[in-house]
Amino acid sequence: MTQAANHNADSSKDLAIPFAIVIGASAGGVEALVRLVKKLPANLSAAVFIVVHFPPYGKSVLPQILNRSGSLRAKHAEDGDGILPGHIYVAPPGYHLLLRQNSMFLSHGPRENGHRPAIDLLFRSAAKAYQSRAIGVVLSGALDDGTVGLELIKSKGGIAIAQDPNEAVFDSMPRSAIANVEIDYVLPATDIASILTKLVSSPLTEKPMPPDETQIEQEAEVVAADKAASEQGENANRASAVTCPECGGVLWEIRNDNLVRFRCHVGHAYSLDSLISEQADMVEQALWAAVRALEEKAALARRMSSHARQQNYAHTENQFQERAHEAEKSANLLRQILFQSSRNSEANQAS
Repeated sequence: MTQAANHNADSSKDLAIPFAIVIGASAGGVEALVRLVKKLPANLSAAVFIVVHFPPYGKSVLPQILNRSGSLRAKHAEDGDGILPGHIYVAPPGYHLLLRQNSMFLSHGPRENGHRPAIDLLFRSAAKAYQSRAIGVVLSGALDDGTVGLELIKSKGGIAIAQDPNEAVFDSMPRSAIANVEIDYVLPATDIASILTKLVSSPLTEKPMPPDETQIEQEAEVVAADKAASEQGENANRASAVTCPECGGVLWEIRNDNLVRFRCHVGHAYSLDSLISEQADMVEQALWAAVRALEEKAALARRMSSHARQQNYAHTENQFQERAHEAEKSANLLRQILFQSSRNSEANQAS
């Protein structure tokens, strides 16, 4: 931890923030964030924490965008930073953002739902650290990152909010949250700002909470116990027949009411939708690798045919020409399959 981070953590040790607002967004979410942040007051009695899915090696200028949009100060979160009310902390690309009481830390741990930072991890850490004082917000995005974390916030007595799917550019994330979590408010982005301001201005009413154990710890314990049982030759009944797209390890299927998640012993975790998406990407990569191999096979066969022609080996020349033709035919067929798959995916997203 840097000296500056130590100083920030020490200086805010006694500044307990009344509420932690955690916001998750993906595709189309930046526009919603701008509209939301623009309406938040400068004296907001809460800190705001944001995860937006960015490429791990991309450069995020989201804090600069938010600083131009509203009156709250926005910055990238730093490991060990203290937390101040009236500030916005954005997860930097390539790092999970997690919360403790009055401090935050960054993790380069395994990706969840194919993302780092992952919305679910931020939400779960907020539920553990702030319990009924955590407010989770799911904005525009594809698939369903944030649903499991929002459900944990709700189970700890916190507030669950989703952007109106009819307003969201990509409605999958808010629709998943609404379908699986007992949502308190479904609102357009600008109205979410108003309800947040109202909620954090209300007197604190702590509710009795269940034992403080996060879902990620429960999942890790299930996987570790079943792995140990399997190593001892005992029956492990949670291991699935599916392997992890990230590392190739066995995935354990973990059910929580209607929510199904998969987790490997390394720590990669997936919802059902994100696992299907990752597998589709793996299939596409494999098909493109096959196209490349077939085209290289055709090129080599043409080179051998040319060599045979120079040696006046007509029969061998024809054999290699035929091999080149078959390889090209197979490569073109795979290209057509990839093209049709892409068209079907675009159609599904549009519908």
